[in-house]
Amino acid sequence: MGEKQITVTFYRQNHLRPDWQVDLSDYRYELFFIELADDLARFGISLERADDQASCIDVKSYADVLNAVRISSPADGFANLCVGHIIGKSPNRDIMEDIKRAVNRIAFAPETVPPEDHNRRVCHNCGCGC
Repeated sequence: MGEKQITVTFYRQNHLRPDWQVDLSDYRYELFFIELADDLARFGISLERADDQASCIDVKSYADVLNAVRISSPADGFANLCVGHIIGKSPNRDIMEDIKRAVNRIAFAPETVPPEDHNRRVCHNCGCGC
């Protein structure tokens, strides 16, 4: 049995408001991602980072920042879920914390993530269409 593969994809961002500008290419995010990948490797989970420059998200709020980070896990049937869909409301609006929560949820409790076509009463309004 092969290891589980999770990919975190970062969409290009068009920052319409400076207060929600997040530079996900900063070295702190690279170190964070390396540490997260190392932690997951101990459990047989491979974590990859990808950049999608063809897709662009207009960022007007923190929900849009969450929408610009997508997670896929083919073994679990998730092709391209935004972080906001996976975690719901962000308690601290800390992108590193939120990415880690989303990745760990996909890694260890994928059954708790609502399906993409799930119709929730209260949506985080990130634009993912849930």
